Amino acid sequence: MTSFSSKAVLAATISALATTAVAEGDLNLYSSRHYDTDERLYSDFTELTGITINRIEGNADELITRMQAEGANSPADVLLTVDTSRLERAKDAGVLQPLESAVLEARIPASIRDSDNQWFGFSQRARIIFYDKTDVTNPPMDYVSLADTAYEGMVCHRSSTNVYSQTLLSAVIENHGEEAAKDWAQGLVNNFARAPQGGDTDQLRGLVSGECDISISNTYYFARAIRTEVDGLDDDAMANIGWVFPAQNAEGAHMNLSGGGIAAYAPNRENAVKFLEYLASDQAQQYFSAGNDEYPAVPGVGLSASVATMGLFRPDAVDLSEVAKNLPAAQMIFNQVGWE
Repeated sequence: MTSFSSKAVLAATISALATTAVAEGDLNLYSSRHYDTDERLYSDFTELTGITINRIEGNADELITRMQAEGANSPADVLLTVDTSRLERAKDAGVLQPLESAVLEARIPASIRDSDNQWFGFSQRARIIFYDKTDVTNPPMDYVSLADTAYEGMVCHRSSTNVYSQTLLSAVIENHGEEAAKDWAQGLVNNFARAPQGGDTDQLRGLVSGECDISISNTYYFARAIRTEVDGLDDDAMANIGWVFPAQNAEGAHMNLSGGGIAAYAPNRENAVKFLEYLASDQAQQYFSAGNDEYPAVPGVGLSASVATMGLFRPDAVDLSEVAKNLPAAQMIFNQVGWE
């Protein structure tokens, strides 16, 4: 298995971004990233470049709708959001524009950026299997096995309206075909311990409360609980939770993105390019891991201690731009199998 921290090829061949640039003007950032730790990213960028960041924060769908309504009069320069499905939604809505950047093309792997260069992934989260070690001695080792009848009534999962659920099923379609994906989704629905509900932390709390024995969550929720106190996930509770990086002998662990792109009518386009290239710098990449327990998008950048504690694994290298094309089919399957 290969870790993100061991892939140093690109990092060794691409020069670090300049840290002494002097710039003037503003950057208008529309962001649905809701993490207080991102403040450091923004303040460091301003310190390095002299560019002032003006932020509009909100729900991703609301921001995309707002940008559509604003049209050519939109002040937005950059849109940041989470998950491939939302990035693709922004592209389909016509609120992004292509960007040709030698820095981004060299540092961001092709599999985690849009095929038309309208969006780029800047941090990653693995969506993996967690289980109660006191009750489960033979946990599922891949996504397909989650649908096995052996796990009937044991699985907690988020609703079908959640973007993480949508992108995971879209990846199953890409890796295994639509018919197999439908069978998988039906089997998983049959294995639900409760109606889909809550966020990723709630899926982990379900293991602690005994509502379920197996759940699925993004790694950064668990890594955050390793690093700092999270309600309902104290040290004793965490000690009873095991985890599996799925499909290590097949496609690898499914990855979610946090990423962004340049707004279609960016009034400060040059500053927007500087900001996106800064997000791909070693400095910013390290902070995604240290500040929010995520995996860097740039190969070779080191992991924070909380993330590294979860161990080495092989990620799914499927092209997420192709996965995004399966979102309509995934929604149809959700409806067909009764996944609430």
